[in-house]
Amino acid sequence: MLELFISGPDSPPARVELRKSPLTLGRSVDNDLPYPHDPWLSRYHLSFEQRDKTWWLRDCDSRNGTLLNSAGIKEAKPVKAGDKVLAGHLSIEIRDRPTDVQRPVISFIARDEGDHSTSEATFVTSLDRVLGKTGQHRPNREAAVASRMVSALIRAGQELVTHQPLEQLFETILELSLSAVEAKRGVILTLDEGELQVRASKGDGFAISALVRDQVLRDKRSLLISDAMRHDALSKQESIVLSRVRSMMAAPLQTGDRVIGIIYVDNGVILRPFSQDDLDLLTVMANVAASRIENARLAEVEQSEKLMESDLSQASEIQRSLLPTEPPSYDGWELAGLNLPCRTVGGDYFDFIPYQDGRLAVVVGDVSGKGLPAALLMSSLQAKVQMLRETNPSPGKAVGTLNRSLTERCPLGKFITFFYALLDPDSGVLEYSNAGHNYPLLLRNDGSVETLTGNGLVMGLFSAVHYDVKKTKLAPGDMLVLYSDGVTEAADSADVEFGEKGLAAFLAERKSVRCEDIVNQLVEHMRKWRGNTSFADDFTIVLVRRTVGQ
Repeated sequence: MLELFISGPDSPPARVELRKSPLTLGRSVDNDLPYPHDPWLSRYHLSFEQRDKTWWLRDCDSRNGTLLNSAGIKEAKPVKAGDKVLAGHLSIEIRDRPTDVQRPVISFIARDEGDHSTSEATFVTSLDRVLGKTGQHRPNREAAVASRMVSALIRAGQELVTHQPLEQLFETILELSLSAVEAKRGVILTLDEGELQVRASKGDGFAISALVRDQVLRDKRSLLISDAMRHDALSKQESIVLSRVRSMMAAPLQTGDRVIGIIYVDNGVILRPFSQDDLDLLTVMANVAASRIENARLAEVEQSEKLMESDLSQASEIQRSLLPTEPPSYDGWELAGLNLPCRTVGGDYFDFIPYQDGRLAVVVGDVSGKGLPAALLMSSLQAKVQMLRETNPSPGKAVGTLNRSLTERCPLGKFITFFYALLDPDSGVLEYSNAGHNYPLLLRNDGSVETLTGNGLVMGLFSAVHYDVKKTKLAPGDMLVLYSDGVTEAADSADVEFGEKGLAAFLAERKSVRCEDIVNQLVEHMRKWRGNTSFADDFTIVLVRRTVGQ
C-alpha cells in the first residue's frame, strides 16, 4: 500500500492513504483533497487513479501544470514509493505505507468494589485544575507561581503548534511572552547579517542598554533589572525616565548553542517589578519560541526552494521547447545537434533556420554566465534570430542586426558569442560570420582538419560593429563541427582540457557513424573521460555532414 505525505505553506502536513480511486486534489471544495487557499492550484488540478494494482498520476488540464520528479506531465504517469509531486504550492511525497506493527495485548484487571487499599496513594488532577480554572484554593504563593508558569507554557504549546506565517508567529510569541510575565510593553529582535532587526513590538521608545544586549547575545544569559531608577546607567537615560520604565527583562532566543535574537519586556512604576520567577519563565518561553521560529524559518526556506525548483523545472521545459527537437531534412545532408545545460537552465543556444530560398542557416551562441540570467538572455537571442527568417539576410548582416538589437538591452557585463553560417545545400557553399565564438572545425573527407578562422567582437557590448563574411565549401564526406566552450574546455580529474584536438580526433574516428549517434557517443565519452555525469559548463555540439556521393 502507498500513502501520500502532503506539505504546503498554508496547511499542516497530512498523510493520506491511497485507497479510493480516483483520489482528486484541487482548489474546489468538492475534491477528495481540497486546498481552497492555494491560488496556484486549479479547481480540479490532479488525480491519483489505480489501474491493475498500479497507481497513476494524472494532471487534469491544470493551468500551472503538475511536476513528477521535477518533470512536467502531459499524460498519466505511473507512480511508486519515492516519487515526488509538485502542484501549486504543495509538495507531495509518495511513500510505502507502514505495515501494521503487532501491538502488545493489554488486559484490564477487574475492579474489586470492596478494595479501597489504593485510595490514599492515588492522586487525581485535571488540566483545568492545573491551570487554576476550577476555583480551588491555592494554599501558598509558590503554588500560585507554579500554576502561572504551567499555564503560560501550556498556552504557548497550544498556540505555537499551529501553522502560522513567520511574521505572524513573531506577533503571537510577543503576545504570549507579555501575558506570561504580566508585562505591558515588549519587543522581539532577531539577528539578520549581524544586525538586530525589530520583528514585533508593543509600545515604542525602547531604550535597551548595550551592556544588556551584549550579555544576552554573547553570553547567552537572561537579565533582570528590577528597578531601572537604581541602575547607574539606566537611571540617566531620558527615554527611560520619560516612559517611566521601572523593571525590565531580556532573554536570548536560543536554539542549541546559537542565539538568533532577543525578547525584551519592561513595566512601568505603577506595576509590580519582575521577579526571578518571571525571568525563569521568560527564559523558557524564549527557548520554546526560538525553536518554533527556527522551524518556521526552515519550513519557509524549504518551501521557497521547492517553488524555485518547480519554477526552474518549468523554465527548463520552456527552454527546451525553444531549441530544435529534430533537424530539418535535406537530401544529401546529415544534421544533428544537442544542448545540455550544466544547471537546470543554461545560456547555450543552437538552431537550424531554413530560408525561403532553400538555404539553411546554422547558428550557435553562448551567453556569458550560467543559470537563469543566462537562460533569459538566451531566450531573447532565440526570438531575435527567428525574426531574421523573414528577411533572408547574409551572415554579416544577420550578426550585425542581432548585435545592435541586443546591445540596446543587454545587461551591464553580459555579452554573447555567436556563430552564424549560411549553407547552400545544392552547392555545399558555406558563408559565415563569427562574433567572438569558438572557431568551428571542418573535418575533410581526406582526414585533414581545418579551422574556420575569422573573428568579430562579441555581441551586446557596442552597437556600431561590422562583421566580415567568409566563405568555404563542403565536399562530399566533409563535416562541419560547431560547439560551445563547454565541450573543449571540459577537464578531466588531472585538469587536462579535452580541447579542439581531442574533439577532432574523436570525430575523425567515427567517419562512418551517423551524426545523431556521434553526438550521443560524444556525451557518454565526455562523462566517462571527466569521471562525472554532470558538466561544469553548458555543453552544445552541432554537426553538419555532406554525405558521400553528392
